[in-house]
Amino acid sequence: MQIFEQLLSALPGSISQGLIWGIMAIGVYITYRILDVADLTVDGSFATGGAVAVILILNGCNLWLAMLAAFVAGLVAGAITGLLHTFMGIPPILAGILTQLSLYSINLKIMGKANQSINVNNTELLVSLRWVKEFAFHNPIITVGIVLIVLIAILYWFFGTEMGCSIRATGINQSMSRAQGINTSFNKVLGIMLSNGLVAFSGAFLAQYQGFADVKMGQGSIVIGLAAVIIGEALFGKIFKNFALRLLSVAFGSIIYYIVIQAVITLGFDANLLKLLSAVIVAIFLAIPYWKRQYAQKHMRKPKGGKTNA
Repeated sequence: MQIFEQLLSALPGSISQGLIWGIMAIGVYITYRILDVADLTVDGSFATGGAVAVILILNGCNLWLAMLAAFVAGLVAGAITGLLHTFMGIPPILAGILTQLSLYSINLKIMGKANQSINVNNTELLVSLRWVKEFAFHNPIITVGIVLIVLIAILYWFFGTEMGCSIRATGINQSMSRAQGINTSFNKVLGIMLSNGLVAFSGAFLAQYQGFADVKMGQGSIVIGLAAVIIGEALFGKIFKNFALRLLSVAFGSIIYYIVIQAVITLGFDANLLKLLSAVIVAIFLAIPYWKRQYAQKHMRKPKGGKTNA
């Protein structure tokens, strides 16, 4: 009973974190599912968003302008990765690693040190861990939830435009897209930019929520993003067919992921093994579709007489 009470008490915090990371997971969804590109820039761009937002807020910048600046910083990081891939011919996974590595130094220069704190008592913030149990508009669940819905609506509109459809076509079949006169290189760069812009935007929220930005705060982000995408697809894939609902399922996947993590911690799991647990969760959910196909092939009904059609 005590464990259940502890879990219930921690639930608002888990939902808040799930929503914040859900924005990042939608960014991962754009590259992983829509563009079909493995982009590892997110581990660096996530921290860049947090660093840019915190420094600007500490220097008196308007909160939403700081968030916009973080988004733009993510766009620039994504553009670098995209150009490394399309202009220089570097494989996307390696291009992402190179950009991620470069961003570590850039983030240090932005903050001037490895960690920069921001106190909610001295600085006005959009979200904070201290407000997570308050029934008010500045409650992170309400604030981030509204922002998330607005972002999904904008993305739904954008990917329904001619430009958005061409990006989706690029991810589905590059050869056919090029045959239709679509500039696939430009679409790849634009898609990666948009993805990392959302990732950096999420990082800006998390930095305010936890009260600090750190050069390593994005470490393992890609694993969390993939976990959210895979969990969302596995649980809601057959229910949510609309594109906007698929994006929403990614956010739900992120929330479920953090609730599971919190439950495991509450049950006494070693917190030092959380990264290992995350990797195992992602591996299992990635393997489930393959196992289903293998099972279906082995247990497929044979025609009467044991003969197969030619």
